[in-house]
Amino acid sequence: MTTLPDLRHVSGSLPDGWFRAALAPLGERPEHGGPDRPAAFLARHYGIAAEIVPLASEVERTDEVRTTSDRRLILKTSSRLEARESFAFQAGVLAGLEPDATVIAPRLIPTQGGSAMFHDGETCGYLQTRLDGTPLHDAAQTAATVFGTGQSLARLSLALSLCNPPGARRAVLWHVGCWPELSALSRHLEPGPLSDLVRRAMADHAEQVAPHLGALDWQITHNDLSPHNMLLTDSGTGFIDFGDGGWNPRLQDLAIAAGHMVTDSGQPLGGAEALIAGYASVIPLSALDRRVLVGLMRARQAALVLINAWRSHLFPDQAAYINKNIARAERGLAILSRLDTRDAQSAIETALVSPLPAPNQEDAS
Repeated sequence: MTTLPDLRHVSGSLPDGWFRAALAPLGERPEHGGPDRPAAFLARHYGIAAEIVPLASEVERTDEVRTTSDRRLILKTSSRLEARESFAFQAGVLAGLEPDATVIAPRLIPTQGGSAMFHDGETCGYLQTRLDGTPLHDAAQTAATVFGTGQSLARLSLALSLCNPPGARRAVLWHVGCWPELSALSRHLEPGPLSDLVRRAMADHAEQVAPHLGALDWQITHNDLSPHNMLLTDSGTGFIDFGDGGWNPRLQDLAIAAGHMVTDSGQPLGGAEALIAGYASVIPLSALDRRVLVGLMRARQAALVLINAWRSHLFPDQAAYINKNIARAERGLAILSRLDTRDAQSAIETALVSPLPAPNQEDAS
């Protein structure tokens, strides 16, 4: 496997082959098939008989498991070599988060032999609980709810900082180290306002953010905190799908989640203010964090557009699923592009000193 050194101690480009290794899994169709094989894996490795319901997935096969006792679980399986490292990472993260009562996440279910994963011929996989809740994009988002989500995200970051799963430095296309290489995918974007926003965001990142990445705090991160992967539960905001996680700047998770909140053109940060303030109420932002956060937000939005434009070109029949976050990213880029570096930092500073929203269930969780 191609693994990544600690970028804080690496100058120049990525190691040879790392970007190609990161690109490869997303250049293949997700694995599909009938329910018989997943059912056999469940019976053989977990002693469970259940109905299998396939779910949408970008890479590995993902199935909902409905047991005879009405329990809902998630089974992830794959026969691809790179999945072994990815699944080991995901299972390791879930196991590492379980002791922390402040974080809401799925729970790992060990095999009958007590292992985090199973290996069955060329196939590997793992089983987890299914988290019940409303995806953030379907939920009413009051200022208090968004602030509380920011607090929950910070608590997740604190918990992840204590995790040491295998595979943390495997090749992942969404890693911040890949962003300078993503310009190769721009040929799949139609000329126009969106491609201009993407080009500007990546150029600003290269000039104003990338030189400072090594000075940020690095740790294990989720790395895909879209509103589809954050759920409002009875106990607060929960987090699912750690498949793109790895070793990244800690600030990256805030940048991703906040970037998805940028929807209101009437506010400097588009409505992300409450989430940023909530996060900072748990993990204070350093001066450097405040300086580069908006640049990271824009670059991650641009990366999302570039990667999904490429994948839509490869798999036009899956474009609707692949592009589910594109409209939000385009709007976010348009709103944040109004801010120069000084204005962006000023907007962050203002968000951090604004009056707190009325507390709700998130604040007390």
